Amino acid sequence: MEYSHCRLLLVCSVLALCLCNQGARGDELTSDFYDYKCPGVYTVVQQHVFSAMRDELRMGASLLRLHFHDCFVNGCDGSILLDGDKGEKFARPNQNSVRGYEVIDAIKVDLESMCPGVVSCADVVALAAGYGVLFSGGPYYDVLLGRRDGLVANQSGAEKGLPSPFEPISSIVQKFADVGLDTTDVVVLSGAHTIGRARCGLFSNRLTSTTSSADPTLDSTMAANLQSLCAGGDGNQTTALDISSADAFDKHYYQNLLTKKGLLSSDQGLFSGDEDVVANTTKALVQKYSDDGEQFFSDFGASMVKMGSIRPLTGSEGEVRCNCRVAN
Repeated sequence: MEYSHCRLLLVCSVLALCLCNQGARGDELTSDFYDYKCPGVYTVVQQHVFSAMRDELRMGASLLRLHFHDCFVNGCDGSILLDGDKGEKFARPNQNSVRGYEVIDAIKVDLESMCPGVVSCADVVALAAGYGVLFSGGPYYDVLLGRRDGLVANQSGAEKGLPSPFEPISSIVQKFADVGLDTTDVVVLSGAHTIGRARCGLFSNRLTSTTSSADPTLDSTMAANLQSLCAGGDGNQTTALDISSADAFDKHYYQNLLTKKGLLSSDQGLFSGDEDVVANTTKALVQKYSDDGEQFFSDFGASMVKMGSIRPLTGSEGEVRCNCRVAN
C-alpha cells in the first residue's frame, strides 16, 4: 500500500485544514475521547492489529515495544514514527529492534478516510499496543486517549534515555524514575517480555567471558543452546524472550527468572542481581508475579496506563499528523 503525505494533506484541507489541529478539551487523557469524534477508531485499530498478528503473531509484541520506546522519549507523542536522518527510529536502541511502523501507517490511512485530522498517531500507537497485548492473551485495560503528536523527533534522547539490556538494574530503575515510573513499574513492564523475540546481539555478552564460561546466572543448558544459535552469526538471529511460552502473554516470564532462564541480563538481573534494589524490591516482586498471574495482569494494565500518560501533548499543543511519518 502506498502512503502519500500530499494526498492526506489534501483530504484534510478539503474537509477543513483546521481539523488537522483539532485538540482535546482540557489537558487530561480520557477513555471516551473519541466516542463522539470518531467512534469507529476502536474497530479500525482492532481489525488492523488482528490482521497483522494473524500474519505474524510476534507483531503484538512489536506494537507494545513501539509504544514503550515512544513514551520514554519526549513523552507519548508519536515522535518515534517520524522519518528523517535524526529520527528516533534510527537511534541505536531502535535500529533492527523496533518495528510495526507499517501497521501504524495502514491504521492511520483508514482513520484519515473515516475521520480526517481527528485521531493522533500517538493515540494510534497506544491503542495498537493495547490490542497487541489483548490478542496475545494478556489483560484488557482502558487505554486513555487524547494525546497530540509532537513536531520533532529526539534521537539523542533515545540514545540516552531508553533502558538498555546491558545496564545494571539500578540504572534502569533510575531511567524509569526519570519519566515518573517507580520500581514496581520496572518489574511489571519488564513482564512484557513474556512475548516477543530478541537478537543475539542483545544477550551474546552472557554466553562467554574471558574464561570462556557462561554467565553463572544463566541456566547452563539454555546457555549452550543459545551459544549454538548465535555462533558465527551477525548478531541478528533471534530467539524467544520467554522460552516457556513465546507467544502467550502469561506469568511464565517470571517463573523463568526463578530458574535462571531469563534471556536478557536486564531480565535475569531483576531476580539474580546483587544490587540493593534487587534484594529489597525487585526479587520479591518477581516471586510475587511468578505465583499470581492475576495480580500480574492487574498491575500490568495499571502500569501501562501510567506509562501511556508520560508527558502527553494535549489541548492545543503539538498537532494531529495527517501522515505519521512527517509533521504537517
